[in-house]
Amino acid sequence: MTMKSETSVIRRIYRKKEFDKINAKITMLGDTKLTTDNFMNYRLITTLMVFILLLYTTEFSYVIAPIITVIYYYLFNYYLIDLPLKKRTRKLDNEALYFFEILALTLEGGCNLETSLETTVLNVHNELSEEFKKTLFEIKFGKSLNEALDAMKRRIPSETINNIILNISQTNMFGNSILDTMENQIEFLSEKQILEIKGQINKIPNKISIISVIFIIPLILTLILGPFLINWLG
Repeated sequence: MTMKSETSVIRRIYRKKEFDKINAKITMLGDTKLTTDNFMNYRLITTLMVFILLLYTTEFSYVIAPIITVIYYYLFNYYLIDLPLKKRTRKLDNEALYFFEILALTLEGGCNLETSLETTVLNVHNELSEEFKKTLFEIKFGKSLNEALDAMKRRIPSETINNIILNISQTNMFGNSILDTMENQIEFLSEKQILEIKGQINKIPNKISIISVIFIIPLILTLILGPFLINWLG
């Protein structure tokens, strides 16, 4: 009874649009103990606590307290939802190429899409494979393949993977060659990975320049000017 009343209070405080947005993000976090109601409760309570604490313990509190409270509010979102989502997106993107390559190999063996997915998830052990396991589980309990894939898209934060799932659904719906679709998607993923690696390589000179400015140049200046400073001080 208490949990229901807390939930109803939270849903009255926040707009439905805000609640649905947070709920969609938490769904995309994968297996997590965090729930939308708990997150919004903790965020509201701790934000109020930070504000009250700053209000009574700092000088110029009427200026400092609102500013720091707003910063805390956004950092709370970032560290509990946005940052984990970014990490999960990168992880799923890194796993995608290998998973879909194995799926394409099973399709080449003449299996249909559902059978190929079952074979692939049995042989590939990663987070993306676990998501497809959930999809296959839903199919066994009455959902169509397209319905289950559509539900899977709501659990995946990666736009790249969601586009692949959409292409698979459309191919399955219109009866086109699923193997051709998978080969095109694998080629796209390979090119994307190459571009990302090139991008990381291109950033290396900038990183070296920053390190040089921070560490190497001051050291060289110290070595050059050191004797003059010693003589001057002497």
